[in-house]
Amino acid sequence: MAVNTILLDFTVNSTRLTNAEESRILQDDMEIVLSNYVPGLRRQQVFNFAGSFIVLLTADRGTHITLRGFPHGIVTCNIEYFKDDEEKPLLLLEQIRSLESRLKDKLCSSRSKIFPPIKRGASLDVYLTTSDERILEYDIDKVLYEEKSRYQKILIVHSRSLGNLLVLDDLQNISESDLIYTETLMQRGKESYEGKEIVILGGGDGALLWELLKEKPKFVYMLEIDELVMKACSKHLRSCCGDCLDKMKGDNYEIIVDDCVKILNQFITEGRKFDYVFGDLTDIPLSATPQGEIWDFIRLILNSSMKVLKSSGKYMTHGNGASCPESLRMYEEQLQKLYVPVEFSRAHAFVPSFMEDWVFYQVWQKHN
Repeated sequence: MAVNTILLDFTVNSTRLTNAEESRILQDDMEIVLSNYVPGLRRQQVFNFAGSFIVLLTADRGTHITLRGFPHGIVTCNIEYFKDDEEKPLLLLEQIRSLESRLKDKLCSSRSKIFPPIKRGASLDVYLTTSDERILEYDIDKVLYEEKSRYQKILIVHSRSLGNLLVLDDLQNISESDLIYTETLMQRGKESYEGKEIVILGGGDGALLWELLKEKPKFVYMLEIDELVMKACSKHLRSCCGDCLDKMKGDNYEIIVDDCVKILNQFITEGRKFDYVFGDLTDIPLSATPQGEIWDFIRLILNSSMKVLKSSGKYMTHGNGASCPESLRMYEEQLQKLYVPVEFSRAHAFVPSFMEDWVFYQVWQKHN
């Protein structure tokens, strides 16, 4: 069940909206065209508003339609109705395209645009966002797991094209189609992990740990605070994490369920040193300045990680979408302000479940 919203936009000569007589004719013409597509159409009210008009119409199936004219030469038509899961759509996409064509001709519109019905208020949410906050619609057909832990909202859904998909606090994290994400994060084929000592900060989906274990490391510590995420992924994302989340310790790895900052501080106190530290935690935030709680956390993690790395070690992390250059620039500025001088490189990969190009960082201590 969902409220379906169909959106149509038209660009017209602005005089058709600012001239009272032409505006009235335009409204009547649109209503005539709509009546051929929407049964039981009735005009309820007309408002003169902000230099143009709003027309409210109703129709069968509890449908309401809003026509809005903007004096800048834009006309919008919003059709909204409720649809049960088994109920036929009010208008099929073919009919919506036909409606757009006829309205465009009637309005002498120079440009028009239709959007497939947006489904609002549904029990199955199919909308997520890109890193720069654009709307994405997924082919999600069922929810496999949904729970609220002490730390975050955990959701695992099934996508017809991506397989099972982990969503944390309404942000896509990893799907069964996202091996490229993990391989780019670890720079597979460019970095050698055989015989190396490694720390993973976060990584609750288990994908990074699983892929690293294939490289025959000496030992891997994974520091994850949310045990509920690991339990959910061990059941529903086994193609990503294998069986590495089934137990907390293996021959060459240990999963520690705790705050990674606390354990990092413990490693620092003990003088422990590692070849690699992976930051598989929060993304670089979108903000006007590198200030706030998340930025403070990022700086803390970077400095603490550099303290537990060997002089030849590397800090590996994901950044954000390539469509967020300002946030990436601010992150790179923070790298130049760490307690030790560092150098860094970037890698890119198109991640299927993100539907965008993602940026990954490799950071190491600068040597004179």
